[in-house]
Amino acid sequence: MPESRSNDSVRGPGKALALLSRLAELEETQTAATLDQRDMARQRTETTASLAKYSSRTAENADKQTGLAQERTALTREQTRLSTRSSELASIRTDLAHERTSQAEQRTQLATQRTEMAHRRTGLAEFRSKLAEQRTVLARERNGLSVQRVQLAEQRTRLAESRTVMSQQRNGLADFRTGLARQRTATAVTRTRLSLQRTELARGRTFLALIRTGLAFLTLGLTFLRYFGISKWTFFDAALVVCSLVAVYFGFRGYRRALLSERRLESLLAADGGLAEALSWQGFPAQDPGKTGDLIKTGTGYPAG
Repeated sequence: MPESRSNDSVRGPGKALALLSRLAELEETQTAATLDQRDMARQRTETTASLAKYSSRTAENADKQTGLAQERTALTREQTRLSTRSSELASIRTDLAHERTSQAEQRTQLATQRTEMAHRRTGLAEFRSKLAEQRTVLARERNGLSVQRVQLAEQRTRLAESRTVMSQQRNGLADFRTGLARQRTATAVTRTRLSLQRTELARGRTFLALIRTGLAFLTLGLTFLRYFGISKWTFFDAALVVCSLVAVYFGFRGYRRALLSERRLESLLAADGGLAEALSWQGFPAQDPGKTGDLIKTGTGYPAG
């Protein structure tokens, strides 16, 4: 549309110049016709013979003049139309100039924006370069941390192996401690039973001493009765014999109870394996649990002290 308007603006002045030259030609032709008319009028006065010819020439000239007037009117109208068109083209050209100016301003603004975007792009490129450098530094740090992680993993593996070995040693020590605890418990039970047996043996020895004392006093009372006979000391001798018999009775009864308790403890010690271990710790040869009772009976299973 702007190109067609510019073509019209170019063709309009050329066409107007052609019409003006045509109008000038028509005026010159009219001037020449007027001169011819004058010549013909002069000739008419000169000769009557050429009147008809002059009249016809006049009529022709009038027709030509009328045609030229009509053509001039048409040319004037065309000139007016062309002037109006030229004004329109001038206004269009002005509008185009304004549009071109606005487009130039827009182009300038776009150039400014493009420059700003270029600056921003440059800033973003620099920022991207900085980010790339930071990423490189972080990648190096990550590689260092990876190496440290691998080293720590290897160290952890070695520590895990050491911990496994120590755990096995600890389990062995725990088992050994458990065995020692069991041995200590068995030894404590055995020691308690031996203490009870020693107590029962002491009670048996006490009752045997009571029996021995009763028998001694019984012998003494019978000796007094036999030696002195019936006398004023017979009541004392009889009381001595009766007390001796009572002492012997209680002595036999207590010794029997102590002997039963000692045999019961002897059977428990015979079935106890802690005594054999205790004997082996004291430097005696190891014995079967079934033979421990024989050692207790004979007294060879204890140290001399």
